[in-house]
Amino acid sequence: MTLEDNSIKEHASGSDSKEGTLIEEKVIENVGFFDRVTKHLGQYGVEERGVERVPEDQRTDKSLFSLASIWFSANLSIPTFAFGCVAVPIFGLGFVDTAFLVIFVNAVAAIPPCFFASFGPKFGVRQMLLSRFFFGYHVMKLLATLQIIVCLGWASVNAIVGAQLFQAVNPDIPGWAGILVIALSTLIVCFIGYKAIHLYERWAAVPAGIIYLIVLGVFAHSGKFDSLLPLKTGPTEKAGLLSYSAGLFGFTCGWSVFAADYGVYQPATKSPKSVFIWSFGGLYIPIVFLELFGAAVGTAIVNDEGYRVAYENYSIGGLLSQVLVPELGGFGKFCIVILAMSIVAGNCPNIYSSAFAIQVLGKATMRVPRFFWTIFGTAIYVAIAIPGYERFETWLENIVLITGYWVSLYTGIALVEHFLFRRGYDGYRIEDVNNPKALPPGFASLAGFGLGAFGVVMGMSQVWWTGPISKAAGGGDMGFEMGLGFSMVSYAGFRAIEKSYMKR
Repeated sequence: MTLEDNSIKEHASGSDSKEGTLIEEKVIENVGFFDRVTKHLGQYGVEERGVERVPEDQRTDKSLFSLASIWFSANLSIPTFAFGCVAVPIFGLGFVDTAFLVIFVNAVAAIPPCFFASFGPKFGVRQMLLSRFFFGYHVMKLLATLQIIVCLGWASVNAIVGAQLFQAVNPDIPGWAGILVIALSTLIVCFIGYKAIHLYERWAAVPAGIIYLIVLGVFAHSGKFDSLLPLKTGPTEKAGLLSYSAGLFGFTCGWSVFAADYGVYQPATKSPKSVFIWSFGGLYIPIVFLELFGAAVGTAIVNDEGYRVAYENYSIGGLLSQVLVPELGGFGKFCIVILAMSIVAGNCPNIYSSAFAIQVLGKATMRVPRFFWTIFGTAIYVAIAIPGYERFETWLENIVLITGYWVSLYTGIALVEHFLFRRGYDGYRIEDVNNPKALPPGFASLAGFGLGAFGVVMGMSQVWWTGPISKAAGGGDMGFEMGLGFSMVSYAGFRAIEKSYMKR
């Protein structure tokens, strides 16, 4: 079924708004060239469907394991390990306090994305399209823009990590070449679409998992791990704990904004509880394992000159090289290359979902097929990653904190709307997803988002700004906590007024 057929069928089935009908007709008119290309590529297995809803009779993915594997492989990747490593040199933490935060903060941060994952099978709608029920038809476009920025930012960080690993194996490999290898490999999988991504993610964890166990064994045998690394005390320790907690939250909860995308081909009969449990296991287990492992390796930077120099010269790639190559030689280098390629699994969700966020921006972008936006997004993040190659730690710290900021606002508003005003899944008329007059007006969500952003500013701690609440906490970042609280409380009040007067 083509983009045009789907859009006509979608709208004819439910929208009672003349304005909504006109919007959809304008979206699909004159598809011409794009429609022909979509049909042609569909013959070779490329996913034709874009952001529009997946009808029940086309949902052929029935495996709960695929819901877990998408998150397992995406997070059994070097960026997860890297964020564990930087707890020591960047945030000034020891292994004990890092481990405590990793276990407990991730347990909380994994709840929202796993909950939103249940919306995919329930409604067959992508996360950004679903967001119209939370934010309204027009305000949702602001959210889509933020998602595009964060997805491409994460993709660039991931590509930089992969390039660093290639350079650690062979210093003659330029950074831009490694970035292109990661980017083009990711593009191939994402260009094909949903089935290719799930197939790739199902198996990508196998070689990566084996290599990580090898790294773990070699590092444990080296005796470089220091579980009792002296901890900082007072305001300095408090600031590090708060800032790293914010980063952990952003890293894990960041999947919330496209969690539903990877279950839209699952039947609506799937139990939301089962979807949540399988998704939680697939998300939480690899994140906790690799962040703890990364923090353990990070302790060696403090006590071992070789590790410190390797980290300063080649960052995360240098650390892994220091662990593997002295003991395993050429096979150690081979292991590093495999780990570099595991980044493709982590990048696929960012690039695949960013295309849907672009499509929902307007009728012009929706007219362009998903796979064209996949190519466009790839070009953008490569252009970002190449000049940012030498500033990896700064990029990583900033992107995880920014993700935590805006995702806290998104999550706060969406959860309040779902539980307080819609009272669960039965409160959605999914056929109204394309009908602006049947969706929330968006005034409450805009106000809640704005006040949530004010809370973020009050609590954030960045090089260019430290909020008064952060200063009172010793300089630790409390942006996501303040943003979450401000957005939930303010949205609840504004939405009650909005719904009372506007009846939708």
